[in-house]
Amino acid sequence: MNNRRGRAAMLVIALVVSSAACARHEEEEAAKPLVQVGVVRAERGDLEVSVQAPASVFAREQANLAARLTAPIRELKVHKGDTVAAGQVLARLDDRDLRAQRDEAAAAVTDAQATLEKTTASTLPTDIERGRGQVATAQTALNQAQKFYDRRKQLYDQGAIPQRDLVMAETDLAQAKTAYEVAQRSQALLEGQSKQRDITIAQSRLAQAKSHLNLLETQLQFAEIRSPFAGTVVEQFVFPGDMAKPDTPMFTVADLSTAVARAQVPASGAAGLKVGQRCVFTASDRHDEQLEGRITVVNQAVDPARRTVESWCEIANGKRALKAGEFGELIIVTGQLKQAVWVPLKALQFEEGTRKGTVLVVEQKKAKRREVEAGPTIDGKVPILSGLKGGETVIVDGGYGLADDTAVEIAAPKAEKP
Repeated sequence: MNNRRGRAAMLVIALVVSSAACARHEEEEAAKPLVQVGVVRAERGDLEVSVQAPASVFAREQANLAARLTAPIRELKVHKGDTVAAGQVLARLDDRDLRAQRDEAAAAVTDAQATLEKTTASTLPTDIERGRGQVATAQTALNQAQKFYDRRKQLYDQGAIPQRDLVMAETDLAQAKTAYEVAQRSQALLEGQSKQRDITIAQSRLAQAKSHLNLLETQLQFAEIRSPFAGTVVEQFVFPGDMAKPDTPMFTVADLSTAVARAQVPASGAAGLKVGQRCVFTASDRHDEQLEGRITVVNQAVDPARRTVESWCEIANGKRALKAGEFGELIIVTGQLKQAVWVPLKALQFEEGTRKGTVLVVEQKKAKRREVEAGPTIDGKVPILSGLKGGETVIVDGGYGLADDTAVEIAAPKAEKP
């Protein structure tokens, strides 16, 4: 009897102690400060699918301009940074020698035209005598040209004169030889009493003179360096007095009215790339400015070294916000996810090198860890492929390092600044 009373008393004491311990635990839990967290709701809606890649900005059109003549630069009309129109003169070369040659060629055309007219109306005996005089004159001119060339050649070999002077002497000698040969043929035809052949020769001389004049007129046009299109002078390599040469660039002109962001997209994500897709470029030093464009080029070959596919995004750049050479990130929209569950990027903690990670959701005032698998980030939003159904309260602020089952309190939303 006494034993039964003792056991009952001990049971009562144990219950009292247990109740007291539970009460103390509840009091301790209640006394702990709640962790304040910021939350959002896991939304469900349509999301655009995209790929991202680093990109550099280029001009849509760019040209390195060089002279077609070797001549001193007489005048620069523009400088680096200037805006130019299509066909605008950028520089002028010294063309005085060419103008003198052009004037001589024009006189030769006039002379050849007059000779043709006289030949057509002339009589043979008179022309034969005149032809003999022309042969003698041409012979004298040829001898003089030969002596002049020999002197120039000797001076050039000694380094006393530039190559241009020797070339001019060679040209004069060649013209003298041609004139002498023409005079000889003309005389032979006259003495053979073939007036028609004489006329043909005169016509040939006229055509030759006109051809030489046209050549010099074209070379004079080359003395002006013009822009092939409207744009900006982005490089200037020469200054007045420098020697312009065909193999040396003078200017680089770029048309930046439309900029091209060239991206190297990883081959693993390039399957959905198509011309015409929307693209968004963000410069690395201006994260708050996003510029939209359209894909105009998708390379059909994969770079074997980098395993990337080059893609071009053309962006209207009327205000010249983009500069050639800028670096940034290009997002190419390749499709759309219908009714996807998504959360902000900052709500996730990813496993390194994967698209798997965790989010913290609030359930019964406690933080609960959820394992999720995420899709590619789209404008700061991450589609959740598995792990959430939508509608969950997801922690986005204050959750870093938070243990599972930690009691939390949802912080009041911050008032927006006016």
